[in-house]
Amino acid sequence: MRTLILAAAFAAVPAQAQTVPLGANLERFDYSLPVRWFDAQSQGGPVRMAYLDVRPPAETSKTVVLLHGKNFCADTWAATARRVALGGFRVIAPDQVGFCKSSKPARYQYSFHALASLTRDLLDKAGAGKVTLVGHSTGGILAIRFALLFPERVERLILVNPLGLNDTLAEGVPYADLETLRAEEAKTDAASIKAYQLRNYYHGAWRPDYDRWVAMLAGQYASADGNVVRDAQARLSDMIQTQPVAAELGQIRVPVTLIIGQRDLTAFRANSAPEAVRAKVRTVPQAAEEAVKRFPSATLVPMPALGHSPQVEDPRAFQTALLAAIR
Repeated sequence: MRTLILAAAFAAVPAQAQTVPLGANLERFDYSLPVRWFDAQSQGGPVRMAYLDVRPPAETSKTVVLLHGKNFCADTWAATARRVALGGFRVIAPDQVGFCKSSKPARYQYSFHALASLTRDLLDKAGAGKVTLVGHSTGGILAIRFALLFPERVERLILVNPLGLNDTLAEGVPYADLETLRAEEAKTDAASIKAYQLRNYYHGAWRPDYDRWVAMLAGQYASADGNVVRDAQARLSDMIQTQPVAAELGQIRVPVTLIIGQRDLTAFRANSAPEAVRAKVRTVPQAAEEAVKRFPSATLVPMPALGHSPQVEDPRAFQTALLAAIR
């Protein structure tokens, strides 16, 4: 039965020629909530960050910041943002530089330090003080780096299937230089995005509502300026592979909650490792099991039936768990 489900899902993957070009900065993709803009200078040039800012029914000083992953955008958080705002919190969800609707400067040196500093500046401009920081996937690494750099700004850290809890290069994944990563990005299209997410994120079970997120990502690559996206994504992959936070977890001084979809098979670039080594590269849930012991104060909230993106796969269950962790 599983084979039939997988076969049917792959057969339904649209070809790249059918992908609607959306622009390198998603100019032709409408978010579910109004988009605000933050303009800044970084590495000697201008950058622009898109972000969502959702207010609760009554004024509050409590702010929750939602940080997206590599294959996600602020809009992926829209349903979560609405629910958390109804729970009495202001919610801010930025698109990081290099992603989605935000700037993708040529030859930009991507680092979690740079992204954390820009996020802090955005929060300053938005008038947000101390925040609860929620980071998903790559956003989990960013959330940890932010908490290490600016501990006075973080009240609580919530990590949702985060990367970076293990050093995949140390576990046997071969280092990939920029040309290798660019060559991989050149092959990315709707079919490859869907196939990757089907296997690693959604454990072989695809739903039509996931297609929006495939179209969002593939539409950037399919645009006339798609090479801007490919170069940014290659540089971001280099950032992820070379800047894990696994060795610094003991330095986090705020309470941490790890919300982990247990069926997640994500292990960053493990498919490039020799087959004999591949099984030794820990998946996100495996890394989380060990990492929770290294944070000074941490709680693991397993979600046994879900994969890499619990906020997409089961919004109601995820939002309930998230609100409990925030409170």
